[in-house]
Amino acid sequence: MKTNGKRWLGTILLAGLMTMTAACGSGNAGNTNNHTAANAGSTETAAPTEEAQATEQATTKDEGTLTVYLNDFDSIIAPMFEEATGYKLEIVAGNGAEIMSRVEAEKGNPHWDVIWLDAMPSIYGLGASGQLLEDWAPGNLANLTDFAKSFVPEKKWYVPTGAHAAGVIVYNKEKVKAEDAPKTWEEFSDAKYKNLIGMADPAIAAPAYPFVSWFFNDKTIEGGQTFFGSLMSNGLRVYPKNPNVVKALAAGEISIAALQESNAYAMKNDNEPIEIIWPAEGAPASVRVAAIQKNTKNPNAAKAFIEFLLDPKTQQALIDKGDESYFQPSVNGVNAKQDRAADAKLVAADASWASENEAAIKQWFADQSVK
Repeated sequence: MKTNGKRWLGTILLAGLMTMTAACGSGNAGNTNNHTAANAGSTETAAPTEEAQATEQATTKDEGTLTVYLNDFDSIIAPMFEEATGYKLEIVAGNGAEIMSRVEAEKGNPHWDVIWLDAMPSIYGLGASGQLLEDWAPGNLANLTDFAKSFVPEKKWYVPTGAHAAGVIVYNKEKVKAEDAPKTWEEFSDAKYKNLIGMADPAIAAPAYPFVSWFFNDKTIEGGQTFFGSLMSNGLRVYPKNPNVVKALAAGEISIAALQESNAYAMKNDNEPIEIIWPAEGAPASVRVAAIQKNTKNPNAAKAFIEFLLDPKTQQALIDKGDESYFQPSVNGVNAKQDRAADAKLVAADASWASENEAAIKQWFADQSVK
């Protein structure tokens, strides 16, 4: 895979542990349209018994090194996992489009064991097409927050490990006065913001599709096309990824943006003249999820990795040390960044709906870009 310079392989030299195979736990989790932090899920799971785990370990062994495909935290997750479990870990990193393209290319012969990506609709699609391990519940799944529980699919294809704003409103204070800045998404179509607003491309940047999908899910397909069509008529500029949006804001190419929250807070921490607004109606969330490949040859290490990601100590370390450290944790007992808005409201499209309509929505955006 060629990845614009973002592809790393991390291999850590320690022996793998004994293994376990199959799984337990069924249960129901409802994914309803337009999740908010007030939503409570209904997932109930039971952890495997020690006796069952011992039986599994006695019958199955991992065959190699655990391979994880991801788009963030690649610089710190391998040593953290090694220290906690002793397992070897190989990482393949890229942006969302690169990772999903690689998964599709390898569909007949997957080279990955776990995928960990802030692209819940895309991962849902992998589950719906029969590519993911299902009906296995991590032993620590019960520690999910109510908000996170609402994202666990019925067949337990994946688990949420956190959620961040795929877009908050950011404006350059040297270009726009506070009283003139947009406070809601609907204001983006105001003529006074013509040619001033930018966002990331939903076909390339992993968080950008969850951002736009919420509007399409909330407003219907036709309503979403009308909404973004009005923004494009008002001069909306679409950049490949969020770092490109950051550069455009800093350079004065645009004055306002729908920007992923870690990028927004990074600008603020770098003393860029910007301000962040969390719109009252909510910021569309990009939910980071982790899933196991259905036919993984390393089920023990894969399951250990999932449980590791749901450990409060792991999520706290990602917040304290990670590059994408601004997010709402998925488990109890973790503190978000102190400067993250205390009243931050996240909303999200239904994963099933967003997955089913992903290709059509992305194609619509591509068609607009060539007009």
